[in-house]
Formats: sequence, structure tokens, C-alpha cells
Amino acid sequence: MSKQTILGRISQLAKANVNALIDQAEDPQKMLDQLIRDYSNNISEAEDAVAATIGNLRLMEQDHAEDVSAGAEWGGKALAASRRADELRATGDAAEADRFDNLAKVALGRQVQSEKEAKAAEPVIAGQTEMVSKLRTGLDQMKAKLSELQAKRDNLVARSKSAEAQNTMADAVKSINVMDPTSEINRFEQKVRREEARAKGKEELAASSLDAQFESLDAIGDNAEVAARLAALKAGGQAA
Repeated sequence: MSKQTILGRISQLAKANVNALIDQAEDPQKMLDQLIRDYSNNISEAEDAVAATIGNLRLMEQDHAEDVSAGAEWGGKALAASRRADELRATGDAAEADRFDNLAKVALGRQVQSEKEAKAAEPVIAGQTEMVSKLRTGLDQMKAKLSELQAKRDNLVARSKSAEAQNTMADAVKSINVMDPTSEINRFEQKVRREEARAKGKEELAASSLDAQFESLDAIGDNAEVAARLAALKAGGQAA
């Protein structure tokens, strides 16, 4: 996987809108569980790739440091050979002086080559350093997003359990709510009230029948009194 591909995947995952994904999901918890697995796998793969990129950068840095060191070393050797050539030429040993001058030239050539290689590596190292920085930032964003996903999943599970418990409690309360016409207690209460009303009706019916009987007796008594008084009136008239 190329570094650009890694960076693209990291950026895409890090920018994912978790809330929008949750809104679109039929089962948010399952969707979040799957996203967490995907993120974890992608983070693991990205970490391996970034580690390899960092390893390559460190090798380039090491090679660059060696080129810089070699350039300085060859420069020192060229200087030493040149000085030795000057000393030999001063003593009249021209042939040996020329040999050391040639050694100085060889050393200078090696110095130039090392410096060229070091200079050529510098922009590559700078680019790799910037890429590693971006990859690390992306990984940090992915890990932060993973933490966000895990927190949302845990929150969602907790809310789901709470809602389930509330529904269970509501159903339990509903079953014993005397004001609920569908509850068993209310139906039983209505049945008792109907039985009480029927008993009261029977009592009232019995009472009305008894009152009628007593009213008949009163009427009989009144008629007897009237007859007695009439007989008294007649008896008094005859006596006169």
C-alpha cells in the first residue's frame, strides 16, 4: 500500500460523520460495532505501514549522515595529502609530492561525490519527514474517532437498556393503574360495583313493596275510623 493510499484512507476515515451514519442505520448498535471493528483493523494496518515508512526515513537519514560524515572525512584526507605534498615538494621530492597531490585529488573527488549524495537526499528526507508527520496526525485522528465511536456505542447501549427498563416499568404500572380501563384491577372493581348496585336495587325494591303494604294497612285503619264515626253520628241522631 503506497503512502498516498494510506494517507487517503486515514483522511477518509478520520472525517467520517458518525452522527450521519447512525441516523441512516437500521440498527445503530450493530452499525457502530461494525465501524469499531473496521476502524480497529484499519488503524492496525495503517500503523504497520506508517512504521515501515518511518523505518525507511530513518535509513535515509542514516545514509545522509554517513554521506555528510564521509564528505568531511574525505575533505580531511585531501587536506592532509595536499599538505604532505607541499612538504615533500619543499624538500625537492617532486615525484612523491605529485603522488600525494594525486591522492588529494582522489580524496576531493570522493568528497564531492559524498556531498552530492547528501544534498540529493535532503529534499527526499524532507518530503518523507512531512509525510510521516501527516500520517501520524491522521493516525491520531483515527484513534480519536475510534474513541468517539466507542463512547457513542456505550452511550447508545446504556440508553437502550434504560429505555427498555422504563418500558418494562411503564407496563408494570399500567397493569396496576386503577384509572386504566384496561387494567385487571379496574375490571374487577367495575364488577364489584355492578354487584353492589344490583344488591342496592334489590333492597330498594323490597323496601318499596313493604311501604306499599303498610300504606294499605293505614288505608284500612282510616276506613274503619270513618265507619265508626259515621255509626256514632247515626246513634246520636236517633237519641235526639
